[in-house]
Amino acid sequence: MGLFGRSWAALRAAVDGLAEEDFARPSGCAGWLVRDLVCHLVVDAQDVLITLVTPSPAAATRDAASYWEVHPRPPDGQDPLAALTVRLAAAYGDPALLRFHLDDVGSAAGRAAALADPHLRVATQGQVLTVADYLDAYVLEWTLHHLDLVAHLPHVPGPPAEGPAAARRLLERIAGAPFPADLPDADALLVGTGRRPTTEAERAGLGVLGAKVPLFLG
Repeated sequence: MGLFGRSWAALRAAVDGLAEEDFARPSGCAGWLVRDLVCHLVVDAQDVLITLVTPSPAAATRDAASYWEVHPRPPDGQDPLAALTVRLAAAYGDPALLRFHLDDVGSAAGRAAALADPHLRVATQGQVLTVADYLDAYVLEWTLHHLDLVAHLPHVPGPPAEGPAAARRLLERIAGAPFPADLPDADALLVGTGRRPTTEAERAGLGVLGAKVPLFLG
């Protein structure tokens, strides 16, 4: 749970340090500008707040790994929620308003996570999982989106090293096999989720994972 908070705080701090012109740059999410990605983070923060106050008496149906759905194709931007995110991000106009909204809702989500009982079961998207598993799943979310944020902004600090390391372990659980030990954590995440193509050397080293990646998570 501490890693959730540190990963989320680092991502919010990176957004807070963006220059106005950075919001109009491309992000690592195909088809999304940085402003679209930041708007998506606002929605994510709202989801965290909603889920943490939605306890369930039912048995857990998912854990941190099975929380994620693996899709056969990458997102094409035609999903209604993805399209709405782009329109909503543009409606903010002034990036300062978007930055403020993320800080406001994001700070509340961070506090709610810190106060939550890790053993409590919560409901989200028709599934039930413990708070601990839910927050572990979001470490992967925060880390991937932090990498998306800095993909074309090399002057912006990336995620803390412990985030990609934990996110890699979770992605390996989802894939059912480890990435090559010599592949750095961030590269394993980028290659594993299709955010960049593999090099010839990387393809040769993937072994059984070569038939499984990229994993398009949702």
